Amino acid sequence: MSVVKINVLTVPAEQRETLEKRFASRAHAVENSDGFEWFELLRPVEGTDTYLVYTRWRDEESFNAWMEGPMKEAHQGRGGDGGERPAPAASGSTLWSFEVVQQAAPKNA
Repeated sequence: MSVVKINVLTVPAEQRETLEKRFASRAHAVENSDGFEWFELLRPVEGTDTYLVYTRWRDEESFNAWMEGPMKEAHQGRGGDGGERPAPAASGSTLWSFEVVQQAAPKNA
């Protein structure tokens, strides 16, 4: 059964645009990973400074392989200009893990 990983990011208002631009610049980076099924970046609408990064994987092993490979490399890399990596846009992060036990597909239009 699939697993869902939700990275809960605390992002100050002045860093929201930075965070979203960074995700946009890496668009599709995860899509070719073995076992990857789904990605969404969820922006808070009201009452919170928490973004949710939703990913869905075939299994725990696929997620772990991505974390130890492409994700680790991306987070250890340098800035786009060859300089130091920029400071994080988020001031805090927590990873939530879930197993998918029930799902429904959208109706065909």
